[in-house]
Amino acid sequence: MQYIITDCQKTQKRRVDIVLNETIRFWLYVGEAKRLSLEEGKTLSEEDYQHILHEVIGKRAIKRAMRLLERQERTECRLREKLLQSEYPKEAIEDAILYVKQYHYLDDERYARTFIQCHQEERGRNRLKMDLMRRGVPKDIIEQCIEEEFEADEKAQIRLLMEKKHFCNETADQKERMKMRQFLMRRGFSYSDIRSALR
Repeated sequence: MQYIITDCQKTQKRRVDIVLNETIRFWLYVGEAKRLSLEEGKTLSEEDYQHILHEVIGKRAIKRAMRLLERQERTECRLREKLLQSEYPKEAIEDAILYVKQYHYLDDERYARTFIQCHQEERGRNRLKMDLMRRGVPKDIIEQCIEEEFEADEKAQIRLLMEKKHFCNETADQKERMKMRQFLMRRGFSYSDIRSALR
């Protein structure tokens, strides 16, 4: 297949926005576009296009992914979102994801286990599951990691949180009980354990 550069515009961010065949969009830095002699009306072969996609943009996407993971551990889903926000084509994003997974810089199971270990003292199982799902960890990984890593005694956790909040069952009125129930439910504890603690 042949590709014609139908638009080639410099932007304020030292970038060049390029459109091929009026539908395929990507951006390059000005220096990259110059090195490749890209300009409006130029024709690219399939080989040229794949080179740009994987050897230029793909390698840049890998560096961006590495920088993001150096700052903080992320799930695959969150890393994809970040790369999409930076307007990388899906092929370049796949190159980056494949690379960081290959060297274990990205590992959803490790992320889930660490998250559970760090947060199980102040959150119940349900809250941990919800938090991990929001971060894009697959459900089967969450279930396996919760089963293997969650060691906290949820009833003891509830009692501890009630103490920290200076909540006293004997003196609490209906409004205070409702407030405490809602607080504990937001923390992901089961309704039966909360009801038992508030008796």
